Amino acid sequence: MLKILVASSKGGCGKSTVSTNLAAHFAQAGKNTAIVDADRQGSSFHWCQRRPENVPGVLGIEGARRGWAARLPADTQRVIVDTAAGIRAAEVGEYLDDVDALVVPVLPSVFDLEASTAFLAEVAELPRIKRGKVPVALVANRLKPWTSNSQEQLAAMKGLPFPVVAQLRDSLGYVVLSGLGKSIFDYGSENVRGHQEDWAPLLKWLKKAG
Repeated sequence: MLKILVASSKGGCGKSTVSTNLAAHFAQAGKNTAIVDADRQGSSFHWCQRRPENVPGVLGIEGARRGWAARLPADTQRVIVDTAAGIRAAEVGEYLDDVDALVVPVLPSVFDLEASTAFLAEVAELPRIKRGKVPVALVANRLKPWTSNSQEQLAAMKGLPFPVVAQLRDSLGYVVLSGLGKSIFDYGSENVRGHQEDWAPLLKWLKKAG
């Protein structure tokens, strides 16, 4: 069972987008997949409930920092834990005994980068992170690669203590599909294929982490 923690100290960075698209990818690959939603807004949990019958289902579990692992069905193969917005590094530490990898979305803006810098410095000092027991990947989210701002912020992210494993381009499609209980991995059209390819480095990294 591969268990992935998605966390960030900054609200609005796309945690639920990352969580739901990862879940849909695994479900489409035939894996029994669950999302543990620890955010009060319940965005990922409600997304699971909206999944239509013509796509593979994802089990939604309303979660908290403790006890969520015991609520997973025995045949679960992939778990994504979508943490609460504004989580602190110490709270991330409470999950680390139960997960295999940590994914942190970061938006390409000065404010988001400043908020993430302090958070990631504290995360780097957590015992299981520091000992290399739980690998950490950064995901540069909602990039506009054609703008100088995105390029500048992406260059600045190289100074963070963890690698930028994937770069996800900004697209209204993520918002539209989320409202339908779907993801870009539920389609095979040429229009979404490029965005699916954005995820390939992260999926490869997660495979190694598991």
